[in-house]
Amino acid sequence: MNQDHKYFTISINPLHSNLDLSVLFSGEGTPHPLHKMGPAVHDYYLVHTVLSGTGTFETGGRTYTCTAGDSFFIHPGELFTYIADADNPWHYIWVAFTGRSAGTTFAQIGVSPQQAVVSGSNPRKIRHYYRHIRSCFQQSDFPQLEELESEGWLKLLLRELGRANTHHITNKPTAETDIKRQVGQAIRYLELQYTQSVSIDQLARNLGYHRTYLCKMFKQSTGLSPMQYLFNIRMERAKQLLQTAMTIDQVASSVGFNDALYFSKQFHKWSGSAPSVYRKELRQFSL
Repeated sequence: MNQDHKYFTISINPLHSNLDLSVLFSGEGTPHPLHKMGPAVHDYYLVHTVLSGTGTFETGGRTYTCTAGDSFFIHPGELFTYIADADNPWHYIWVAFTGRSAGTTFAQIGVSPQQAVVSGSNPRKIRHYYRHIRSCFQQSDFPQLEELESEGWLKLLLRELGRANTHHITNKPTAETDIKRQVGQAIRYLELQYTQSVSIDQLARNLGYHRTYLCKMFKQSTGLSPMQYLFNIRMERAKQLLQTAMTIDQVASSVGFNDALYFSKQFHKWSGSAPSVYRKELRQFSL
């Protein structure tokens, strides 16, 4: 038993990795009245969710009174203090994590040192996610698999907290940014589906836009029609693949052309050289 808590349990990740989000530890506890942490800083991200009781959290020049359903967020390097209520100390659960996308994820759900508390989340779902995170590190002889699982549950937890915090998410689209988002969706679709047979009708249908509207917005933003943009993606990728040992047929198939001869004609028209000539020139240049 932790001497600062009436109830305390914790699960620790035995691995140290560099995932996008890597759970370090997760726990649950009921501290004694007036139990205090800080003023201090951590070198990792930490989220507490209050299940019952009351406490006070301070960071970023603000003081918050937190009760059941509130979650408070600690950023690495940011000074914080939190203290349990004297008469009704909180019972909370927590998870600490690091990772390449940790800071970006906090920003995406509308959390910052100046806005460090989220209220109104679904307590049942939240507790469910925390429990799964903790249980990940108690299951098997394969901690690398447990860590992958814990990352998934952590993302679900943060997604749920973000849903409760939409009024603090600042990147809501204006009319202009909404158009950029729509065109961005189309570009992303083409970048991922260029190996497939793609039509404008199919693209518009999959994205939920009218064909004419999509084409107009796309050309205004990029200067190209969607099919011209797709063609350039395929040709640029073909240039990369022609630097490998793949055959012309294999390159053609890999960039969405079923007919290698037709691919060669299109590549010639686009680059000024047939694929075989382009490849030969690359080899001569590298000598």
